[in-house]
Amino acid sequence: MITCQYPTLLLANRVSDAERIVYGVSVAGPSMAPTLHHGDALLVRRTRRGRVGAVAVVRFHGDEHLYVKRLSHEVDGGWWAIGDNPYASTDSRQYGPAEVVGRVLIRYWPRLSRIRSIDSPGS
Repeated sequence: MITCQYPTLLLANRVSDAERIVYGVSVAGPSMAPTLHHGDALLVRRTRRGRVGAVAVVRFHGDEHLYVKRLSHEVDGGWWAIGDNPYASTDSRQYGPAEVVGRVLIRYWPRLSRIRSIDSPGS
């Protein structure tokens, strides 16, 4: 699960949350280890388009929370989204297809780094 940190990344005065193109999120939990860890801060680009192997912010149908997961493949109704840590991840295996809300661009805390896509994500 993630928490949004909109106040840290205001792109312009008087712009609503829905109009922001880039926003920050904070990772909560171990589901994306070793790629991401609890407390990592990410810069996310708002988009509904996914790409196989990309790390994305997703929403599962029937759940109001946002999650950071790796996109495995497209399915009817969205994307199959899984955590990099199969032993500590709640993902499409439990919730089914996910809707892409944004794509992770970089980790900016605690160390700046790009978040790489992979061709064949783990299950």
